[in-house]
Amino acid sequence: MVNMDGRVCLITGAGNGLGFEYAKSMAALGAHVIINDLGGASDGTGSDTSAAHQAAKKLQAEGWKASANTADVADETQAEAMIAEAFELTGHLDVLVCNAGILRDRMVFNMSPQDWDLVQRVHLRGHFLPLHFAAKRWRATFKSTGEAKPASVVLTSSRSGLYSSAGQINYAAAKAGIASMATVASRELERYGVRVNAIAPMAKTRMTEGSFGEIKATRWGPSNVAPIVTYLASDESADVSGQTFIAGGGRIEWMRTWTPQGAIEAPSEAALTLEDVIAGRDQLFGGRPTTPAAFPTATWD
Repeated sequence: MVNMDGRVCLITGAGNGLGFEYAKSMAALGAHVIINDLGGASDGTGSDTSAAHQAAKKLQAEGWKASANTADVADETQAEAMIAEAFELTGHLDVLVCNAGILRDRMVFNMSPQDWDLVQRVHLRGHFLPLHFAAKRWRATFKSTGEAKPASVVLTSSRSGLYSSAGQINYAAAKAGIASMATVASRELERYGVRVNAIAPMAKTRMTEGSFGEIKATRWGPSNVAPIVTYLASDESADVSGQTFIAGGGRIEWMRTWTPQGAIEAPSEAALTLEDVIAGRDQLFGGRPTTPAAFPTATWD
């Protein structure tokens, strides 16, 4: 049985949906979960600070340890204060799950600069700031004690970012960036005992209601993503870092980064020429398709 007694776990965007399921899963294992949620609509408008407090009360009613936080994760001052609050509980933050996000879908020719900027702000900046301020404290602890104290970070990417979904150029760009962020941060924080991974969840939530339509909520509910997040947060995955997983519908896929499909080289030590590229086309592409692959449809039952 996984035991998370004494662990402090901060989860952003946890007032409902995926984030709340993560919080519930970790709280049930003994962790003190901090539920962060600004309470905005799925398009990023408005706020409702009651969401985080209500979610925390639900867990407290079960006898679990939970507290609420209503910081805007993309605001520098608020994000720093949120991380400080998490460290103040025990002197260490054991788990950081960045889950907060919004949608403003448009085709590139219809997307306003404001729609682009807001999605980048909430997703990229809203992942970077909590990670940044937590990393500063983890590094400071290492420098003062000389010992690496284990911690785990789980960032939230998306199949849209991994497979490039049409109609979501802002969201897909942000989510692809987050997958890279996880890999880079895993390299930078390894010496401090911090593991960083990313997940691409597939679940029916208020953000994805239109995408899933009439499907079985039990199979595609957010609770089906919680096990992989809790696993990555726990000591059971102590040797896993810098990885990305797609999870949902009763299935988990381990994804790998870009890999070469073909290559050509200059025939001599001279620089590669345009003629070399043209002549090497068949070798480079090897008869494989040279247009984007179809966005994969989930067929998991």
